[in-house]
Amino acid sequence: MNKLVLFSNLGSNKAYKDVWDYQEALLKTKIEQKLSLKKAALANTTVNNIIGEMDDIEPIANHLLFVEHLPVYTLGKSGSIANVLISEEERRQKGIDFFKINRGGDITFHGPGQLVGYPILDLEQFKTDIGWYLRSLEEVIILTLADYGLQGNRSKGETGVWLEPDIKGKERKICAMGIRCSRWITMHGFAFNVNTDLTYFTHIVPCGIQNKQVTSLQNELGCQLPMEEVQNQVKENFKKVFEADLA
Repeated sequence: MNKLVLFSNLGSNKAYKDVWDYQEALLKTKIEQKLSLKKAALANTTVNNIIGEMDDIEPIANHLLFVEHLPVYTLGKSGSIANVLISEEERRQKGIDFFKINRGGDITFHGPGQLVGYPILDLEQFKTDIGWYLRSLEEVIILTLADYGLQGNRSKGETGVWLEPDIKGKERKICAMGIRCSRWITMHGFAFNVNTDLTYFTHIVPCGIQNKQVTSLQNELGCQLPMEEVQNQVKENFKKVFEADLA
């Protein structure tokens, strides 16, 4: 049976901190609900009764959020500030926000023309394996690239999706990924460059990886893509890979 995932398109030009706070709120709610169910089970109270009571408050659910952010650099908990090549003053002049955040990975950029996806999933409903989860997210983007005639690949030891990762000098990353997982509930996710202005990446060492390029669908295909069309392709491939129904 497919898992139910509630889909929300939060729109474009959204401030990073607002969406981060929203993710944290969803994560907190799901953790509290899981703990309540487990406590009830330990107290020999039937899970069905507890779910019935909790449905009146807020049903337990998985979520998939899509958004386009205002320009922002985010630095993961294992990242190095040395990979930010622009001064704070220059960054502010260019209108780019900056946040140190609680996901894995290093420095990356989010901004207009980039499809950012935040799955808030309880992996106990899918598979309790972080490696499987990341490879599955990559597969969603690889299938989407195939829809546009591009061969996406994985690069050994580097999370995300690449084009020609094994050809020295031609490696280019098209989708970055970084997640947090608490009690098997995920947050953060992927950043897929669709019509992204790639000059923003010249001010950082993207994902902390030296001497490799960043690309976008627009750059590869030579034309701007309708964002709604790309979103629909990603949604369809998400449903296939995660065996999910989006509502």
